[in-house]
Amino acid sequence: MKVILAGAGAFGIKHLEAAAKIDGIEVVSLVSRDPEATAKVARQWKIAHHTTDLAESLGQPGVEAALLCTPTQMHAKQAVQCMRAGKHVMIEIPIADSLADAEIVVQTQRDTGLIAMGGHTRRFNPSHQWIHQRIEAGELKVLQMDVQTYFFRRTNINALGQPRSWTDHLLWHHACHTVDLFQYQTGQLVSECYALEGPKHPSLGIAMDMSIGMKVPGGAICTLSLSFNNDGPLGTFFRYICDNGTYICRYDDLFDGKNNQIDVSKLDVSMNGIELQDREFFAAIAQHREPNASVAQCLTAMRTLDKLEQSLKQGAKLGGRVA
Repeated sequence: MKVILAGAGAFGIKHLEAAAKIDGIEVVSLVSRDPEATAKVARQWKIAHHTTDLAESLGQPGVEAALLCTPTQMHAKQAVQCMRAGKHVMIEIPIADSLADAEIVVQTQRDTGLIAMGGHTRRFNPSHQWIHQRIEAGELKVLQMDVQTYFFRRTNINALGQPRSWTDHLLWHHACHTVDLFQYQTGQLVSECYALEGPKHPSLGIAMDMSIGMKVPGGAICTLSLSFNNDGPLGTFFRYICDNGTYICRYDDLFDGKNNQIDVSKLDVSMNGIELQDREFFAAIAQHREPNASVAQCLTAMRTLDKLEQSLKQGAKLGGRVA
């Protein structure tokens, strides 16, 4: 299968690494904003064609699918462009930075009938898969998820320490992972939610600290703390408090509540969540089926994010006043 990749930054590299491990996948074109940087990455990965024009990349002979690893603000428009060009598309999380744009992406997928998937990697990490399989088997029930998403990003830099051309967002990007996972693991949609945010960065214009609370009808709750001010261990750490044990997920690794590691190495064909995510995308195309984390499935998380954004706006209106 011939595919293109848009976005030669830190996450684009992760997907190139993943694609290299999947038989039958050939990345034939790389598209990104900086000509020199794009050419350099293309040479490193032996990609024959590179460009700064997505349409040119989509027009390469035999291309069937696109992986979008571009800035969040470009996701929806580029996803629609890919599908209108007749290409299947995997959109890195989030599929859009607003509910309205997410709905356009989902409608375009319905109109074209193509495979369109969101990059909700947490569904595929072996650690979270282990939890999900036991929930499905009736062995576990989530009572509470306690999640910390912590970075140190007071300037516009990416995961490789390189300057970014865009501004990241705690709610529409990083919270999206946990909002989707909470609903996925409980099998229910969020019925109650609220969000609080700290002061906005003077030049970036975004909140650097955020707290989110959610509840589903079955009673399970989720507490999510996010920060770009954290100068310490970086990343996202999940604690599942269940009726039958407590479990801690650190990306692809899983521990019990006493910090004993649980072996999940045989759970799937890889221990790399991004590789497993990409494998699902390519398998869905080959099998003509809806993928896990299709854009239609992702829409429920976008609706919850929209509610959380409204909560923040309402809080800003109230200011220091008692409601």
